[in-house]
Amino acid sequence: MGAAGSKLEKALGEQFPEGERYFGLENFGNTCYCNSVLQALYFCVPFREQLLEYYSSNKNLADAEENLLTCLADLFMQISSQKKKTGVIAPKRFVQRLKKQNEIFRSYMHQDAHEFLNYLLNELVDILEKESHAAKSDPETSSPSEKMANGPKNSHPNGTQKEPLVTWVHKNFQGILTNETRCLRCETVTARDETFFDLSLDIEQNSSITSCLKNFSSTETLNADDKFFCDKCCSLQEAQKRMKIKKPPHILVIHLKRFKYIEQLGRYKKLSYRVVFPLELKLSNTVEDADAEYSLFAVVVHVGSGPNHGHYVSLVKSHNHWLFFDDENVEMIDESAVQTFFGSAQEYSSNTDHGYILFYERVVAGSTS
Repeated sequence: MGAAGSKLEKALGEQFPEGERYFGLENFGNTCYCNSVLQALYFCVPFREQLLEYYSSNKNLADAEENLLTCLADLFMQISSQKKKTGVIAPKRFVQRLKKQNEIFRSYMHQDAHEFLNYLLNELVDILEKESHAAKSDPETSSPSEKMANGPKNSHPNGTQKEPLVTWVHKNFQGILTNETRCLRCETVTARDETFFDLSLDIEQNSSITSCLKNFSSTETLNADDKFFCDKCCSLQEAQKRMKIKKPPHILVIHLKRFKYIEQLGRYKKLSYRVVFPLELKLSNTVEDADAEYSLFAVVVHVGSGPNHGHYVSLVKSHNHWLFFDDENVEMIDESAVQTFFGSAQEYSSNTDHGYILFYERVVAGSTS
């Protein structure tokens, strides 16, 4: 890492807690999509702590089968237990497992970081659920896995309906959306809930996350061929539909839809639009809390002019300082540098480094980040 490395080490020694580690990740040929997301997840502190707790609860299970969860826990343990504060680690075992498990990630082509994040979180949930079911069917082994997967027990007062398993992945990332449709004839509102791990937002030129969220929750009128079948009227009726955030997640992941299919071109195009993402975000228009407040702690950035080539890097906030991770390289950056990743105000610009996935942590009243 040379002079830059020693400069970083000096800064880390002076400004960061003793226990924190800041390690670059080796690239195994177009694995920057994976490295950038892993850095964002490592600096998602509640997720990291629960993953390390999972590791310490399960490391003695000799017959534990290797999977993406054990490989990720092993990698995070490897980083957090390094003697030095900074350096480079090769996430070889994790990448090999990922490629073995999903053929999409086997090629050396440019992959999508958002697709990888989605796949990883859903895979972790599947593994935790399987472990919990296995533990229930074998009481002898029910200790660490089930407790780790589910946390506190849910009671079932009526004994009839079994609640779905809520893993620590859900507790960090899962929110609930409610899709409300109001019949314009009888005024009956039909609501349907759905869960999400991230919000994918359409973007416009010179906009902001707040305006993108407003558009996401805007009211749409269903008429003509799109009329809604109202159960109360027993017929197709004009209606108004809107999506609201019913339960905001602890970690809010926002994916900006920068890759759009252009029919005239017959291919996907990257939208380099300037979309302002604030360091502090207030979620309005939520059902439960009118003022859920969030603080930005990581950004996965897509570098490049098109969807099929390019590079991913990440910015992370740790103990009130921002760092820049580009595969093996780690450097400190000024908070004001985050603004350079908002996007381009003009369609053709030399700046191709654009914020793609944003990670916000919910601010609990009275706490400091």
